Amino acid sequence: MSQSPGVRKAVIPAAGLGTRFLPATKAMPKEMLPVVDEPAIQCVVEEAARAGLRDVLMITGRNKRALEDHFDREPFIEHTLEQKGDLGKLAAVQESTELADIHYLRQGDPKGLGHAVLCARQHVGDEPFAVLLGDDLIDKRDELLGQMIEVQQQTGGSVVALMEVDPERISSYGCADVSAVDGTDYFKVNGLVEKPAAGEAPSNLAVIGRYVLHPSVFDVLEQTQPGRGGEIQLTDALQALAQSGEPGGGVYAVVFRGRRYDTGDKLSYIKAVVSLAVERPDLGPELRPWILELAARIQADTELTAAAAAV
Repeated sequence: MSQSPGVRKAVIPAAGLGTRFLPATKAMPKEMLPVVDEPAIQCVVEEAARAGLRDVLMITGRNKRALEDHFDREPFIEHTLEQKGDLGKLAAVQESTELADIHYLRQGDPKGLGHAVLCARQHVGDEPFAVLLGDDLIDKRDELLGQMIEVQQQTGGSVVALMEVDPERISSYGCADVSAVDGTDYFKVNGLVEKPAAGEAPSNLAVIGRYVLHPSVFDVLEQTQPGRGGEIQLTDALQALAQSGEPGGGVYAVVFRGRRYDTGDKLSYIKAVVSLAVERPDLGPELRPWILELAARIQADTELTAAAAAV
């Protein structure tokens, strides 16, 4: 297998409207929704930076100026915190500006994830690159992106991240048909299906929002016709690459078994915030007993309601 050029750049699509979180996202990008006290988009940029990808292109759209402001310097706030001697908060504020060299590009027409990735072509050039979706947060204690980069370097193709899900929920995801690669801990992707019916899915392995792509994906995306929802689907392009014998063809997969937080809908977002807050040393010791008390009250109320209904 050929050795690819090193992966240096990350693309973060962030042009979505966030309609599932209205009215909170009427004037604020969904990517700025806080995960405890840090916006979700910062968690994603931090992940890219930990993997050594400090050249980040954010694909944005209208009403996304807050993203640029967040990763920019704010001299007044920094000066105020310094004067107050609040060095902890000062360091936290400055951290976001020092994570990476971040560039911004507007997608224009909302034509789907595949189109958003295609918009990155001029910036990325002819080298492999990572794509990180902001709805999936990977716990910083678990390794994923670095492992995917290693697989891309070994295979010279493209790499997707997969996760086992309940077969009844596979219709909410892209789904992969894979086969083992002898002597390795990654898989060969034979095919991909976007949101298949539960009874028609080739597996329960769902595609989650991390990719390391060979630049040949751009040529394929140029030829990809709009699919489900009238959008250009990245899954369709990867399906073509999986079956391609051309240089840069071939799609491989890493199965992630760590902690992933889905912030794509309200309930999952709440679960993500609570899960991460419980793990924090400054919040967990007081939050855990409160959660147990709340669970006990809910259980008691449930039992009372059931008893009353039985009378």
